[in-house]
Amino acid sequence: MSAHKKQIGGDHYKRMAIQPSHYIVKNKLGWYEGNIVKYITRHSIKGGRQDVEKVIHYAELLLEDQYTPKKSRVRLWEK
Repeated sequence: MSAHKKQIGGDHYKRMAIQPSHYIVKNKLGWYEGNIVKYITRHSIKGGRQDVEKVIHYAELLLEDQYTPKKSRVRLWEK
């Protein structure tokens, strides 16, 4: 069986017209964007509010890492 036809831990992605993994790869999305797509796609059939909170968290990470001037970033190892 193809790995793309198999899902471990439920069937919430297999029920979708377009699997998030296919969309993410085809559109060459990064880590944050991919997780945003994954969690927003499944929130209504799996994780509910927590999945939406994860979307917000990944969006905040994306903003911080890609749109905050480097001078104002706080590095954990510099605290």
